[in-house]
Amino acid sequence: MADVLPLVEARLRTALGEPDARAAVTFLGTDRIEVLRFTGRDAAGAAADTAGGAGAGVVRYATLGMSAHPMADPTAVVADPVAGPRAELVLSVRAGAADTDKVLRPLAVLAASPQVEGLVVAPGASLDVGEPLWPGAPFTSVLVAEPGGLVEDLELDAPLDPVRFLPLLPMTPNEAAWKRVHGAGALQERWLMSGTDLRDPARRSVSLD
Repeated sequence: MADVLPLVEARLRTALGEPDARAAVTFLGTDRIEVLRFTGRDAAGAAADTAGGAGAGVVRYATLGMSAHPMADPTAVVADPVAGPRAELVLSVRAGAADTDKVLRPLAVLAASPQVEGLVVAPGASLDVGEPLWPGAPFTSVLVAEPGGLVEDLELDAPLDPVRFLPLLPMTPNEAAWKRVHGAGALQERWLMSGTDLRDPARRSVSLD
């Protein structure tokens, strides 16, 4: 069976350009997780940045390694080594306003969570690292958004499930608490109604009154 990760990296390069930095993290009992940084603008990203009106560049961080194995249902007695959802994580933030490169390890922790904790990471889920995503960040958790907008799903040969590239949206503690009560859709609607720039690494919490 073909190694999945070279195909995943090729898809990331096609969508985001050449990575200008990468870091690898290995946790006890898990495979190596890499995090790639992309600062060059692809055509889709440039259009989105212009539409956002801020004019600032966007840096994107993508995990590589989470999709090497399918995520297993934590209630299953025996994990299927082949079938099951596969994913990588993608975070987009505006460059230059914070030391966001320190997010590399927290992202690797989140990408390792299916192996370490038996989680199935899917859209609508909250993931918490228990500390600021980068120095001074007002966020300790992220909302997993729907895939397909920035990086298209990578289809694999049967019986393997496709690899989905899941965007991560940083949440303040107040937003995370509100989301637990009202749901992901309601929080995203608040962000949309308020015109929240979710790529702003120093943004304040949206009004939740």
